[in-house]
Amino acid sequence: MVAPAARTTSYGQSGGPTWVDRFGVWLSLRRVRKVVDTSSGKNVADLGCGYEARIGRELLAAGAHMTLIDVAVADELKNSQRTVVVEGQMPEVLSTIPGASQDMVICNSVLEHLDGRQETLNEIHRILAPGGTAFINVPSWRGKTFLEFSAFRLGLSPAEEMDDHKIYYDPRDLWPLLVAAGFQPSAIECRTHKFGLNTYALCRKVDP
Repeated sequence: MVAPAARTTSYGQSGGPTWVDRFGVWLSLRRVRKVVDTSSGKNVADLGCGYEARIGRELLAAGAHMTLIDVAVADELKNSQRTVVVEGQMPEVLSTIPGASQDMVICNSVLEHLDGRQETLNEIHRILAPGGTAFINVPSWRGKTFLEFSAFRLGLSPAEEMDDHKIYYDPRDLWPLLVAAGFQPSAIECRTHKFGLNTYALCRKVDP
């Protein structure tokens, strides 16, 4: 059996987002803003940030120091003194990020595209500083129906992105992976949002 080829472009690299995609990013950003403290220049890593790093740009403007990780990231984002850009495939490229270096890690609509999902979650736990928080957002099994209808029938989302999905997650699917990565159950909040179309987790790394 031949393994699927790794993607060579980042989300948004070949074209701008549709209104459906922009709405999804806005909903995710609302959730992120509630848990990200940028007032004192926190270190925030955005895994699979997308070519334009739309969430990363918002957090940069709010004062965060951003580490942006994806296959490719727009050149203009590489020139900021508060930005580190890391280009490559996940989870392998995450090994270049120092352990316990990030106050927050964002993994928004990324995990479902990866083969090394558990390895990625392990790396998220590793690079988080003690007391740091991870925000992980993935489409749910209920969301699968909506996303595929939007992409394949209505053409409102990129069909190639849906064809790149490898898994969907309800809380009962995601929670065990978070525990296996090292997060303590008492430090995990995992539930559905976006009208039940997505599952999100807020995970705090407990001091050793």
